Amino acid sequence: MRKRVGRAVAVCAFCSLLLAGSIVGTKQNMEIKAEGGMQEGWRLHADEPVTLDWYINYSWYATPWGGNLVSDTITEETGVSVNFIVPSGNESEKMSALIASDSLPDVITVGWWETTVNELIEKDMVYALNELGDEYDAYFYQVTDPDTVEWFTRDDGNIYCYPNSSFTPKDLEEHDNISANQNFLVRKDIYEAIGSPDMTTQEGFYEAVKKAVQMFPEIDGKPLIPIGSHTFNNEGCTSFDDYLMNFLAVPYEKDGEYYDRYTDPEYLSWLKFFRQLGEEGYLLKDIFIDQRTQMEEKLGEGRYFCMFYQNTDIAAQQKVLYANNPDSIYIAIDGPKNSKGDDYKIPCSGVNGWTVTLISKNCEHPDRAIQFMDYLMSEHGQMLTYLGVEGVTYDMVDGKPVIRPEVERLLNTNREEYDRIYGADDAYWMLQDNVMQLQWYQEPAEPLAQLQQWTYPYVIYNGQYDSLLSTNSRYVNADAQITELWSKTLPSLLLAESDEQFDAILAEFVEERKRLGYVDLQKENTRLMEIAKEKLGIK
Repeated sequence: MRKRVGRAVAVCAFCSLLLAGSIVGTKQNMEIKAEGGMQEGWRLHADEPVTLDWYINYSWYATPWGGNLVSDTITEETGVSVNFIVPSGNESEKMSALIASDSLPDVITVGWWETTVNELIEKDMVYALNELGDEYDAYFYQVTDPDTVEWFTRDDGNIYCYPNSSFTPKDLEEHDNISANQNFLVRKDIYEAIGSPDMTTQEGFYEAVKKAVQMFPEIDGKPLIPIGSHTFNNEGCTSFDDYLMNFLAVPYEKDGEYYDRYTDPEYLSWLKFFRQLGEEGYLLKDIFIDQRTQMEEKLGEGRYFCMFYQNTDIAAQQKVLYANNPDSIYIAIDGPKNSKGDDYKIPCSGVNGWTVTLISKNCEHPDRAIQFMDYLMSEHGQMLTYLGVEGVTYDMVDGKPVIRPEVERLLNTNREEYDRIYGADDAYWMLQDNVMQLQWYQEPAEPLAQLQQWTYPYVIYNGQYDSLLSTNSRYVNADAQITELWSKTLPSLLLAESDEQFDAILAEFVEERKRLGYVDLQKENTRLMEIAKEKLGIK
C-alpha cells in the first residue's frame, strides 16, 4: 500500500514508463524543437476572446477568475477568460461522473495520484500536449522542463499532463532553501508556559500534553484539544501515518525492496503511545469526526495544543492568530523521533508535483488551451501569477522584485481580500513552478517563515517511491481495497481499549491485506521504484 503524501505538496510517476531508447529520443527531439525560438502562441489571438472551462478537483478551491489584477491582466494579454468548475461534494464521485457522461470540461486539474489520470489517458479522453504543441504552439518546448517532460512521457512517446510544484533530485542539490510542507506544531504561548519541553520522546511528549491540559483546560471558554490532526478520510489520516512515519525516519525501502512502513516497529510503538493517550482522554473525538471546515475553524481559534500539519494549509489561520495575539500562533518544533534519535526525513514534492493538468478532447479550442497553458508555464506567466504586476504590486530594486508594503501588509493580514484585489502569490497555482519562482523568492513574513525554514535541514527527495499504477493492471483494485482497509483500521487502532486489542486489530489488518494481494502489490511497487530510480539517475 502506498499512502499519498500529496495534498498540499505531493509527487507522480506513471506505470507506463519509457524504455531507455525512447527516453533519449524524447529528450533530443524536445531540445531540437526548443531551439526553434518561435513566437509565443498566446500573442497571436489576444484580440479574440474565448472562455475555457477549467475543472479543479478540489471542493475547497474558491478563487474566482476576473475582477482582480492578475486574472484581468492575463485575460487582457491572452484573450482567455476562465470559468472554474469545482465539485460541490465528493471529488472522486464528481470525476467519475464526468468521465462516465463524457462531459469533461476543457481543462482538468487533479492530484497526480488519482487513478483518473491514467483512466483519462487510456480512454483517449485527453490530448497529447506535445501533439498540440507541434500543431499550435512550439513555444511548449521552450517553457516546459526537459526532465519533467521526459518523466511524464509515456511509452507511446506522448506527454498528456504537466505538473505543478515539481522538483527533481537536481533541484535539491542546487538549492538549499527548498522547504517541505510537514511540521510538528505547538501553540507558542502554551508551549512556552509549560517550559518549552522536549517532545521528541514518548515520555517528554506525554508530560507536555498532560501539563498543557492542566494549565490550559479551555481556550476562550472552549475545551483545549490536546492533540490535533488532519481529517480522517478514505485513505487514513496523514498526520498519524505519513507525517508520523517521516518524523520517525521510517524508510521507504530496505534491501532494494519497497518497505512495509505500516508495520515498522518504531511507527507501531508511537501509534500505541497515541492509543494510550487516547485511553487517558487526550485524543478527543473531534479529530476523528471533524471535516476540514470544522478543523480550520478550531485552528483559527487556536484550540489545538499540538499537531502534525501542513505549513501552507495553516497560513490563513496563522495570520488571524498573529493579528489578534502574536504569542498565540503555532510554531514548528522538534516532534517525535525514533528510539535512535535519527534526524527527520521529510519529503518535498517530487518530479510528479502536487497536481497535474490535462486538456480534454471535449475542448472546442485546443489551440487556445495549449497556448494558455504555455503562457502560464512561461517565465512571464510565472512572474505574474507569483508577484503580480510591476508598478502595482511590486517594484524592481537593484534588479530584484520587492513587494510594495501595502500589498504585503494585506497579504499577511487578509488573504481573501488580497485575492479579491490582486490574485497574485500563486492564487492560481495550477501550473506554478516553484523552482523557477525561487529567482524572485520573497521571504515569507512572520508568522509563516519559521514554519518553512524549520524544515530546510530535513528535506529529502522521495519521488522515486511514488508511482501511479496503470488502470488496466490488477494491482489498482488491490491498492484501492488495501487503502480503504487502512482508513478503517487506523482509527480503530487509536481507539483500541488496550494494547492487546491494538495487536489483534493490527494482526487482522495484516492478514486481510495479504488476502487482498499485498505481496504481489509490493513486488509491483518495487519494480516501479527501480524503473523510477533509473529515470531519475538515483542509485
